[in-house]
Amino acid sequence: MQQLHALRHSCAHILASAVKRLYPGTKFGIGPWIEDGFYYDFDIPQGIKEEDLPRIEEEMRKIIEADYPFIHEMWTKQQAYDFFNKEGQNYKLQLLEEIEEDKVSIYRHDDFVDLCKGPHIQSTSQVKFFKLLNISGAYWRGKESNPMLVRIYGTAFFTKEDLEKFLKYQEEARKRDHRILGKKLRLFDIYYDEAGAGLIFWLPKGAILKRIIEDWILKEHRERGYFVLNTPHLLKSHLWKISGHMEYYKDLMFIVKQQAQDFVVKPMNCPAHILVYKSAKHSYKEFPLKFFELGTVYRYEKAGVLHGLLRARGFTQDDAHIFLTLEQLEDEIIELIRFTEYILKKFGFQEYEVEISTQPQEFIGNPQDWEMATSSLKKALERINIPYTINPGEGAFYGPKIDLKLKDSLKRKWQLSTIQVDFALPQRFKLTFVDKDNKEKTPVMIHRALLGSLERFIGILIEHYAGLFPVWLAPVQVKLLSLNSQVIDFVKEVESLFKKEGIRVEVDLRNETLSRKIRDAEEEKIPYICIIGQKEKVKKILNIRKKWTGVKQEMRPEDLILEIKKEVM
Repeated sequence: MQQLHALRHSCAHILASAVKRLYPGTKFGIGPWIEDGFYYDFDIPQGIKEEDLPRIEEEMRKIIEADYPFIHEMWTKQQAYDFFNKEGQNYKLQLLEEIEEDKVSIYRHDDFVDLCKGPHIQSTSQVKFFKLLNISGAYWRGKESNPMLVRIYGTAFFTKEDLEKFLKYQEEARKRDHRILGKKLRLFDIYYDEAGAGLIFWLPKGAILKRIIEDWILKEHRERGYFVLNTPHLLKSHLWKISGHMEYYKDLMFIVKQQAQDFVVKPMNCPAHILVYKSAKHSYKEFPLKFFELGTVYRYEKAGVLHGLLRARGFTQDDAHIFLTLEQLEDEIIELIRFTEYILKKFGFQEYEVEISTQPQEFIGNPQDWEMATSSLKKALERINIPYTINPGEGAFYGPKIDLKLKDSLKRKWQLSTIQVDFALPQRFKLTFVDKDNKEKTPVMIHRALLGSLERFIGILIEHYAGLFPVWLAPVQVKLLSLNSQVIDFVKEVESLFKKEGIRVEVDLRNETLSRKIRDAEEEKIPYICIIGQKEKVKKILNIRKKWTGVKQEMRPEDLILEIKKEVM
């Protein structure tokens, strides 16, 4: 893997040198290898488009064929400063300012010189199988206040077979892109100019899909003893000061000023659930006490990271807060893991990985509590033999967490469920309960969202199933196609029967050819397409095409209802 990283990192440098040749005056950002390839960030005065990538690739091939060696040198910081200052490379000068050592690592090939730790391959000719993939925008150093740079993504492999396999995979991923399918299937839209970026409008079919998931997840929580809450979207700002969000999370918060009072549009639900907890006295006999809410929250995500449903500014969480004793903590974490596994399997996900994120540099609470909370997460996973990796320093500011990353049908990993242990907020809000010795104590609090964001989860579902949902999730389960106007009465009779039985049905009575109607229904990815002509009307049957298998058969409407209900159970 290290060799592959070196190959890709070297290809990023070749890309940069090609851009330097083709676009004079370009200023260079950074160009690291990433999991599936590499990228390089540029400030290109002339601008650049996707159509320019083949031209850049051709220039890269010339550099590769020239067989320039990658030469490593150690320069003094002043040498590097003088060089990049003369070249007008202000982004490199900023990087230099952050380096404390007197010596800096430099790599060069031909006339391209970069501030870089490596590693690299020996020479440009060792790069044989590569491809530039796409262009996007990226703020310098990820800060919205910084200039927007052009980011060119690419990949490289040691063999032609590996490259072709990857490109085929990428093409399949593009076909499944939830942003494209979401519009095509009329599930959701984002009206960037009129309403604002990152704000989701659920169209009728998407709203049905979202409600199916919400109703199911609500039922499952009620069965597990959760109390369902519904809390306001706005809360006074002083609550967020107590919780620490105003200090650690302010840049992501929408703050509203009304006369002399500041309100916060809630970015999460925890302070609201804490207020509900504080409104009554509690005994250890109630624990674990579980509050659940399908709560819509808003976060000011940077424009550069917004990505359809996967990264939005407004979204709904299947959010819960559990109040319990320290002695109950491990058992409750195990129960939450098992609940999450059950949810994932229900939606067709069989594989996942687990990560524990530990104390960040900036945190609230005391280190002893953090250590105890982290230990509880580890012990719970070890008790049920679930392997995990450590993600150091990436916990929430109030506590460590378990993150579950599911794998979809293309084996891509998606961060989904999160389980966070919190000693700090119960202390800050002075939460108490009466223990078995009739003494007041502070409870432990678990923050958890198992689907995470419903918007993100639905985006993942769209890509996992390529828009062809299981029957129980499909917004439209059956489409009835009329062959001619003489069968409309029977089509409507069948439609009425299906609706009475709770089957989600649509009819197509348009004066179009049958092939056009079938093609449109297939593009809508409807599980059951039923053709009704004179023969079907006389025999009281349906001519059925099953979308996911291609099977064609005749069936009575009543039998199709039974089949659908069996699949939905």
